[in-house]
Amino acid sequence: MASRIAVIAIDAEQPRAIAEFWCAVLGWRVTEVDEDGISIAPPDRSWPTIDVFAVPEGKTVKNRLHLDLRADGISTSEELQRLLDLGARRVDVGQTPDVSWVVLADPEGNEFCLLARSVQERSSSTPAADS
Repeated sequence: MASRIAVIAIDAEQPRAIAEFWCAVLGWRVTEVDEDGISIAPPDRSWPTIDVFAVPEGKTVKNRLHLDLRADGISTSEELQRLLDLGARRVDVGQTPDVSWVVLADPEGNEFCLLARSVQERSSSTPAADS
């Protein structure tokens, strides 16, 4: 039997703000709030979920693990603008100028990427190397 990713954990100085950001990005909702943190999940409560935990310190180094997102139902350029409007910002983590993805950070600096191809474009392509 194999393992399954159940929860992705994010540390944050302001858990409510980060949970709300990711809810807006993913179309998810808050499912639980307690003194330890805030859980968010898709409307159907499928896995994985995201837990946002309060920590006293700010982020200081590049993430060792990050999320890669694809636009779904809109163009990648429209999704990029939507993410920026929600509070994401472009960041440089050492990527070269010719990469096909955009590196962004949430309001507390946690990096994530927006991939070049949308969900629809990826679904219609061959399973070769992706970007």
